[in-house]
Amino acid sequence: MLSKTSPVVDIAQLRGWIGREAIGVDIVSEDLVRKYHATFNFPGEPPKPGEAVPPLIHFCLAQPAVPTEQLGADGHLARGGFLPPVPLPRRMWAGGALAFHGDLKVNDAVKRFSRIEDVVLKEGRTGALCFVTARHRLEANGRLVLEERQDIVYRGLDAPARVTNVPQAEQGDHQRPMKVEPPLLFRYSALTFNSHRIHYDRRYATQVEGYPGLVVHAPMQAALLCNYATELRGAPPSRFIFRGLFPLFDDDGFALHATDQGDMLKLWTAKENGPACLAAEASWT
Repeated sequence: MLSKTSPVVDIAQLRGWIGREAIGVDIVSEDLVRKYHATFNFPGEPPKPGEAVPPLIHFCLAQPAVPTEQLGADGHLARGGFLPPVPLPRRMWAGGALAFHGDLKVNDAVKRFSRIEDVVLKEGRTGALCFVTARHRLEANGRLVLEERQDIVYRGLDAPARVTNVPQAEQGDHQRPMKVEPPLLFRYSALTFNSHRIHYDRRYATQVEGYPGLVVHAPMQAALLCNYATELRGAPPSRFIFRGLFPLFDDDGFALHATDQGDMLKLWTAKENGPACLAAEASWT
């Protein structure tokens, strides 16, 4: 286990990253769509050229590609590029908000404009927490299709106190039992070019970062819920927000839940007889 000594966080230095920008380009290729379709077990044939692709597939697009030797010990990109060099060792995708302005389609040429909006230091139950907010704007063939807020949280390696009396999640009006096993985690990591070792390296996840198993990606849970919302309403939402609540691991049985609230769906993932792990809202206004 790595040392649990909390490093000093120079928040003034980190806030110097506010306003930093980056641009990424990509193609919504037929190959990517075919593999994404297979990964999530969508029924029927994958979309064909010119047809709309599933929402949140953009998490697979325009990802940074640096030489493997430049990755950190946790598999992430070495810090200090677009994202600020927060010295806290654990980095997690905490949540996000998305506004859809149009469909991404097979063979679209995509350009993503990204900007660091805020960096905030807080004190949590286990020590320092640093929150980084990034804004992304996605264009396809020159037309705006998506605006996104991405929330990232950094914290130390100190294992959180054993949480007791965690309320059991509610049961949704709609439910779908799920099981996320290592092959699915590996496939999603590959599609998103995410080399964070907590998602595929069990020894690292358990012995170095102290987790009880492989960690299920927050954006993958969001994609599962957004796909579920699209299926239930027959069309993808115009807005989708999500927030991580509790970690989910590969050996956890869990379910997708949804409850109708007028023109909105309240959604969440929840462990069997356990807490909600990721909460979301989808709306069609």
